[in-house]
Amino acid sequence: MRAVVQRVTRAAVRVADEIIGEIGPGLLVLLGVSSSDSRKETDYLADKVANLRIFADENDKMNLSLFETGGDILVVSQFTLYGDCRKGRRPSYNDAAPPELAERLYQYFVESLEKRNLKVATGRFQAMMAVELVNDGPVTILLDSGKQF
Repeated sequence: MRAVVQRVTRAAVRVADEIIGEIGPGLLVLLGVSSSDSRKETDYLADKVANLRIFADENDKMNLSLFETGGDILVVSQFTLYGDCRKGRRPSYNDAAPPELAERLYQYFVESLEKRNLKVATGRFQAMMAVELVNDGPVTILLDSGKQF
């Protein structure tokens, strides 16, 4: 499982010109699920995202998590995070999870964050979406459950 985590001052996702998810200060998470992922990887990544200390403290050091700042999370499914561009010029998505597995783990990821009492907004699975954000910093972190050890 892969995530691109961006610290934002605000973010929104639209489907057909309708805002379906929106947050103020917090994190935008683009989430990709691979065909080999399970709840184990999802639990790892949800815990990592929820506890990332990438918000400034009183000394302007990245030392606070969402729990201390009260920020929100916008989670958007992003199968293209498993695009393999090593051969040719067109990405291969062979490692991306099939839609049924990806949606199940995407929903489980969202529920895992909500169980931590975090406010979570979402995109719409398999929809064509327009994501708007103001990256704060900019701070962008790449997380990969396959690289946890």
